[in-house]
Amino acid sequence: MTAPQTSAAPAAGSSVGRTRWLVTGAGGMLGHDVVAALLAGGRRVTALSRAYLDVTDAEAVAEAVATHAGAGGVVVNCAGWTAVDAAETAEAGAFGLNAVAPAVLAAACAAAGSRLVHVSTDYVFDGTATEPYAEDALPAPASAYGRTKAAGEWAVRAALPDASWVVRTAWLYGEHGGNFVRTMLRLAGERDTVSVVADQTGQPTWTGDVAAAVLRLVDAEAAAGTYHATATGSTTWYGLTREVFELTGLDPARVRSTTSDAYPRPAPRPAFSVLGHDRWAAEGLPGLPAWDETLRRVLPGLAAAWR
Repeated sequence: MTAPQTSAAPAAGSSVGRTRWLVTGAGGMLGHDVVAALLAGGRRVTALSRAYLDVTDAEAVAEAVATHAGAGGVVVNCAGWTAVDAAETAEAGAFGLNAVAPAVLAAACAAAGSRLVHVSTDYVFDGTATEPYAEDALPAPASAYGRTKAAGEWAVRAALPDASWVVRTAWLYGEHGGNFVRTMLRLAGERDTVSVVADQTGQPTWTGDVAAAVLRLVDAEAAAGTYHATATGSTTWYGLTREVFELTGLDPARVRSTTSDAYPRPAPRPAFSVLGHDRWAAEGLPGLPAWDETLRRVLPGLAAAWR
């Protein structure tokens, strides 16, 4: 298997710099930022997109992990099926990428002596809570997508109980690829008003912040287990859109509130997707910044690209 390598020289005398990293799903929005963060930190990293590695192919995955991570190395799995609605009618396909692939990666890491960071989602919960979901809350997915992601978490923990981190995130937006914030910026230029649901609550999270959190987690040699990598604070999609409008000099009154019933989707959306962050504090590590602080910081760049 030929792999495109994107490596930086390791820092002299540094165990962190000598660690080899392999990022799967490197062509996606989060994967792109994980690779960028690793390169910025002078890490030895191999970035593999879907075109270069089928994460369900056990033989190819075993070769990739042994070659590009190896003993003591780290694999960050950003690959997965993300089409939430399509999973309702193609659950077998979603299961392959979200459950079988993590199991394959975890087995390869166990054989090679590598550690695994596996990215998961708030959709493993049903969204009926009234307070933030703790890291050890019992998963209760309400959609096919959520079921497949929960199965992937289980597979990783089963194969690598002491050498894996399950990192749940949610409501992602970033510099690369389509996302909700970019969509709202586009609609602002196309419509007089925008109707957005106000009955779904979550934590808008910048992919660059998640990437930085992954590095902190591994560098600190934090205990294996589940961590929630979402921004602090919470809002609704309606609240987020009003903030986007206001920060870009647009009239937030152009944003109208509506309910999820107005936009029926094949897969149910969690009404409450707020994740708790106690595990970071328990490990003595900082969590992610507040969602509104990050939005203020990054939106000028996104808006400039949109214009």
